[in-house]
Amino acid sequence: MNELKGAGIDDSRLMASYQACKKLNAEHGKTYYLATLLLPPNKRPFVHALYGFARYADEIVDDLASTLSDVEKAEALRNWGEGVLADIDKGGSNDPIGAAFVDTINRWSIPKEYVRAFLDSMTMDLTITEYQTYDDLYKYVYGSAAVIGLQMVPILEPLSDEAFKSAQSLGVAFQLANFIRDVSEDLDRGRVYLPLQDLALHGVTRADLETRVLTPGIIDALKFQIARVRTLQAEATAGIQLLHPSSRPCIEAASELYCGIVDEVEKVNYEIFSHRAKTSTWRRLKVFLPALQRARAAR
Repeated sequence: MNELKGAGIDDSRLMASYQACKKLNAEHGKTYYLATLLLPPNKRPFVHALYGFARYADEIVDDLASTLSDVEKAEALRNWGEGVLADIDKGGSNDPIGAAFVDTINRWSIPKEYVRAFLDSMTMDLTITEYQTYDDLYKYVYGSAAVIGLQMVPILEPLSDEAFKSAQSLGVAFQLANFIRDVSEDLDRGRVYLPLQDLALHGVTRADLETRVLTPGIIDALKFQIARVRTLQAEATAGIQLLHPSSRPCIEAASELYCGIVDEVEKVNYEIFSHRAKTSTWRRLKVFLPALQRARAAR
């Protein structure tokens, strides 16, 4: 509650919504939540709101236990998303999750086009199961990940507009790292996020992935994708210094932990079909504790 009051949030309905978003973040985004703790307390609720909105939309799309068809899910997503977009224009929302998100978008003057791009990508997940090229995939990743970084920047208080470009690259790097780790899980949902053209460069097809047998070709294809993650991360690193000093430890830690997923894939010898690569608690603490000291000093 102190975080909410520090952020100037005292309306009971809004407070409940921000708390609901925080709960989603704590339960489902453990690394993201940990990084959020490095921000000044009065910034955290807004980041929780962004996460809560994204997570709720993702749950509509990826709820495997749902009895809804993809067409029905698309309709549910469209109705919910259009409702939130309308609420942004109205300046308030009664939606349990959307209320905090709408307040955050309006409070920080975050462009509504980012929200629509995200919803468009979520809808793509219900109709598109593979991408031929990286450019094709990027159209999806822009909405599913890059705009999350772009939404964050105003809250992080940029010192230069160049920070937006770096945030976009880092958001994409996070998403690609997840795709590498989650190949098997995504196959369960009928999707392949590794561009088929990139796979073909290493003699790999979608059918090869679906056998879930690790081959030298698949390893080479994973190495190719890992190199892309690290390139994007490197491109984004300088941009972290373009954020307010109190925001930098959070993004530095998030970068190391999220992009570090690919390190964990390497540690399990690319066995993505039999292991889900995870960042260990020890590594999280190793990153978090020094970052916490920097964060406190920056405040």
